[in-house]
Amino acid sequence: MSLFEALERDGFEQVVFCNDVETGLKAIIAIHDTTLGPALGGVRMWNYNCEEEALHDVLRLAKGMTYKNAVAGLNLGGGKAVIIGDPKKDKSEALFRSFGRFVETLKGRYITAEDVGTFEEDMDYIHMETEYVTGTSRKGAGDPSPVTALGIYYGMKQAAKEAFGSDSLKGLTIAVQGVGQVAYHLCKHLHEEGAELIVTDINEEAVERAVKEFAATSVKPDEIYDVDCDIFSPCALGGIINDETIPRLKAKVIAGSANNQLEKEEHGRILHEKGILYAPDYVINAGGVINVAEELAGYNRQRALNKVKSIYNILETVFEISRQKNIPTSIAANELAEKRIKSMRKMKRLYLQ
Repeated sequence: MSLFEALERDGFEQVVFCNDVETGLKAIIAIHDTTLGPALGGVRMWNYNCEEEALHDVLRLAKGMTYKNAVAGLNLGGGKAVIIGDPKKDKSEALFRSFGRFVETLKGRYITAEDVGTFEEDMDYIHMETEYVTGTSRKGAGDPSPVTALGIYYGMKQAAKEAFGSDSLKGLTIAVQGVGQVAYHLCKHLHEEGAELIVTDINEEAVERAVKEFAATSVKPDEIYDVDCDIFSPCALGGIINDETIPRLKAKVIAGSANNQLEKEEHGRILHEKGILYAPDYVINAGGVINVAEELAGYNRQRALNKVKSIYNILETVFEISRQKNIPTSIAANELAEKRIKSMRKMKRLYLQ
């Protein structure tokens, strides 16, 4: 399949390849759909094995942002960017300012933000070259991790209500895969409510902090799939719900912050058939994008937090569609997103002078 055939199949509007030899920038910006508004999505910096892997990742993530923004009720389309490089070694002011200039050429069709491997300081450099960036120290929202975690927390409570009949997490055993920035704040909420935590991460310092601060039990990274728990919370990278891991899971609920948790669409159906409740990732982890989107209208933290709490109600709708139609929650969430996009596409046929 050619690149253009792939873009047409998934409804992509634009892909921009950004190359700057002087700064070492190699980046890709993907704009999936702007029916609801300009494409908003973070810029990920990752040491990809090859350029094809980077392209595959940015396309997958950009489409996910379209659905995430639609379900969250935002007047924003979906886009994403990736910078090829090691975020621990290859960052520089010049690199991010160069990326900002490429963003500026799109004249607002794409608005960038933080993602894996990028932080507030990086957004500040980008902001030196373009206004089309969120999550800077100057605009008010700052680090989106705590707000993303809050959305996961409320979404997990709704999932617990659906699966166990109560939205209380007290006494439940929750296995958290990855305890980075978002998961650390999530663990804090869970610990304060009285949940029992089992954690893992390739970063031993992050694990030790969770054990010390939240009385968590730690296991080796590959052992997290086998633990006895009520809720499994994937908070690392995607594709971890697959043919190999699903048979090992003992949880009744999957609810975490990682993007693209299902390796393939069929894995959502398998979970549904096994009676494992899946909180679709782009619904439950929308807190971060809801938070930074608030900057576009003038940031108000309390208003942002109130909107993030609505993830509880959005997931309730997704679960209701799943029950009524007897379809996987992953498909139910897609239907909810596509319904909103389709309705707005019809409305935009009206000409405004």
